[in-house]
Amino acid sequence: MGEGQWQVDDSLTGRLNELDAATARAVEAGDQTALHASLEALAAAVRDNGERLADDYLGASDAVIPPADLSLEEAKELLHGEGLVPDIV
Repeated sequence: MGEGQWQVDDSLTGRLNELDAATARAVEAGDQTALHASLEALAAAVRDNGERLADDYLGASDAVIPPADLSLEEAKELLHGEGLVPDIV
């Protein structure tokens, strides 16, 4: 989402998966407005419930949330298999 790296508790996984599914539905429907809203909601969930890591932290990320202004065409390229937020075991 262009805001650095965040750490979120595993308890947020279910909510992130719900929002990820909403993102996929928006793309399937060709609904740019719904895509924008779902990406905003994903970013807000991370911001509101996560801890921002230091700017110099360079660890691997389990998921990357794209910016809310992502186009439908760009989203179609990103959505393969597991969606934007992979199921983490």
